[in-house]
Amino acid sequence: MKNVKVLGPGCSNCKSTTKLIDEVARAKGIEIALEKIEDMQAIAGWGIMSTPGVVIDGKVVHAGGIPARAKVESWF
Repeated sequence: MKNVKVLGPGCSNCKSTTKLIDEVARAKGIEIALEKIEDMQAIAGWGIMSTPGVVIDGKVVHAGGIPARAKVESWF
């Protein structure tokens, strides 16, 4: 199982990113633990200055804007 965190204040881009990640993981049959982090200090602790940010298994893989579906698919 992959541990996936979406970092952001809860804006529409953050919600869209969360939904996209969930859709791709389900389509590929990948089990993930999806967590949303909205605390700005926690987000800054990951070095994310532009949201949404995505962290997979402890590694920042994306920051700023909704990632392309192909990019999300490459994570899984």
